[in-house]
Amino acid sequence: MSFIDYYEVMQISPNVEVETVHRVFRMLAARYHPDNPETGDNDKFLLQQQAYEVLSDPQARGSYNSRHERRRQEPLAIFGMKEFTGGVEGEANRRMGVLCLLYHQRRTDADAPGMSILELEKLMNVPREHLMFTLWYLREKNLIRFTEKSDYEITGEGIDSTEEQYPKNDFLQKLLDAPKPIKPEPARPEGRAVPAGPLPGA
Repeated sequence: MSFIDYYEVMQISPNVEVETVHRVFRMLAARYHPDNPETGDNDKFLLQQQAYEVLSDPQARGSYNSRHERRRQEPLAIFGMKEFTGGVEGEANRRMGVLCLLYHQRRTDADAPGMSILELEKLMNVPREHLMFTLWYLREKNLIRFTEKSDYEITGEGIDSTEEQYPKNDFLQKLLDAPKPIKPEPARPEGRAVPAGPLPGA
């Protein structure tokens, strides 16, 4: 069975207290309940229930967290897609990939909105030397900035840019939306596919 990031499903941080799990579940369950004529969605409702059963139980959550942390260390499968390989197109897509990761981090963990270059390097399966140009460009455009901890975080302008590009790019939608692992497409010879993994920090 594929790993599902329950924190991403509920759009909460792995660090939240159990009271927050209860509160968020009540809100989302009401939204997706099949009896809700406007926003009811049975599949999403069942997924929320599944996530809640694990994250609200201390023992089950402890066991799940061990698996979740291991998965967080794996590269995300989407960065094995051909769109992220070399050339100008690959560079432009890597910029959007960084923005998506930082967007997601800011949205799901307001207390720790930044990511280190090491985290970005691991998740994107891109050498640090290749990321430096990407990060320099995004800082020059004021789309990202340094935090007090020397991590990178997205700016308001970065959020606007990400949301503006979102409807135009299928892979951005996959990266920002999907709580389930994404199967990479075959990459060009210079690229290589990476194992599937969930979004970080959710």
